[in-house]
Amino acid sequence: MGTLYQSIEVLSKEKGIEPQIIRDAVKDAMLVAARKHFQTEENLVADFDATGAIQIYGVRRVVSEVADPAHEISVDAARAVKPDAEVDSEVRFLKPTEALGRISAQTFKQVILQKVREAERENIYSEYSGRVGELVTCIVKRLEGQDLVADLGKTEARVPKKEQSKLESFSVGDRIRSVIKSVEKAGKNAGVIVSRAAPELVMRLFEQEVPEIYDNTVVIKGCAREAGERTKIAVSSRDRDVDSVGACVGMKGMRVQSIIRELRGEKIDIIEFNDDPVVFATHALSPAKISRVSILDAIEKHMEVIVDDTQLSLAIGKKGQNVRLAAKLLGWRIDIKSEEEKRQEVESQMALVVPGAPVSVLLDHGLAEGIVEKLMTAGIPTVERLGSMTPEQLDELGIGPEMVENIQSAVNGYYGQFEGSVEDSAEAAVEETAEAGVGESGEPAAPESGDQAAPLAAGDETKTAPAETGAKSVEDEPESENESVTIESTERSGGGEGRGN
Repeated sequence: MGTLYQSIEVLSKEKGIEPQIIRDAVKDAMLVAARKHFQTEENLVADFDATGAIQIYGVRRVVSEVADPAHEISVDAARAVKPDAEVDSEVRFLKPTEALGRISAQTFKQVILQKVREAERENIYSEYSGRVGELVTCIVKRLEGQDLVADLGKTEARVPKKEQSKLESFSVGDRIRSVIKSVEKAGKNAGVIVSRAAPELVMRLFEQEVPEIYDNTVVIKGCAREAGERTKIAVSSRDRDVDSVGACVGMKGMRVQSIIRELRGEKIDIIEFNDDPVVFATHALSPAKISRVSILDAIEKHMEVIVDDTQLSLAIGKKGQNVRLAAKLLGWRIDIKSEEEKRQEVESQMALVVPGAPVSVLLDHGLAEGIVEKLMTAGIPTVERLGSMTPEQLDELGIGPEMVENIQSAVNGYYGQFEGSVEDSAEAAVEETAEAGVGESGEPAAPESGDQAAPLAAGDETKTAPAETGAKSVEDEPESENESVTIESTERSGGGEGRGN
């Protein structure tokens, strides 16, 4: 039976399982097979004898009077087997293992395999559960449908379809760098799950490529990613003399370009972190230029961003990607509106507050006081409501044709005063445009230098965005403090080192 011991030792080394665990599994398997074969209710135990062979024993308890023959034995009968047997002790009876047939052997084998698999899963879980988020290198071993199975050395890891980037495809034998996403103990996907689509992958790659991040001079504050398309990563410097964005970009973009190559050309926006959510939002929404940001609800983390009409599509991004990633990076809900949309919203709100001019203003335009009182009694409080009514509707209210003519004349007089003021304003605007467009020499006047920032909106929680919040090219030295850098792969940007997006 030394062969059984040798087999246990070999299996324990191969699977990385303690030999005692396998010995206990063999005992359990033998008991299951014995119970199935003997079909008895008595207590059975399995144990290794002095020669290393595994034996099955029936166990009975010694009692003065036997009430349950399947589990109890009298003192005299027990002493015939074990001379020193006493009351409340146990006596073992050897069971013939030779009687176990082919079916029992198959049951034994299945139980052994199940116990070994459980022990192996427990070992894998204990080893890898504390390494979630760690960057690992594995080799693609095989394809199972749309999933990849990769070799981690001690075990296999699975890369599900949802954890793969849209830009990538791998073949058997390819080496891939990925992060450990999760470790499952049981279920269909038991084992180690690794990911190529998680934001943690980009963060680990930056930690490897940027020494300032590795030594904690530059800190990654957040990362939002849509794998295969775009990533926004926020960084902050603990040293006043170290530019966080510049450190991540590297000389001529070398550091970030190596990460882009690893991600197969995925775009990366490197953004400077700011504790002020308003300033951080203007950085995160780059390359769009933001007019102003208003905090709608600080507790619920809800903000409104106003951009110029020409910047709206850029701020939203393709299929809403830019604002979606910015909102994920900030952890705020962001509403983006153009200047025109905001103006219309304000006008509609004002219309609700001031629904229209009262009918009483028509007294100044020749309408009799009695008619005004009659209209208000009939539920017509404003000039706008009165102007929208037809003569037939007024007639139903008991207003005669002469009164209708008086009403029409008064309403026309009321609206006529606004037409004159509009024409005067239009003429004044034309004159100002003509004067501003032509200088004293008759040539068009040159525009004033410098970009004008949008004015501050009312309220303490509204700030003007900086004049330049767009992304910059990697080659260009910044004139002011870096806010964000948008990087694309050299292949997709025409061979350059990097460019603003």
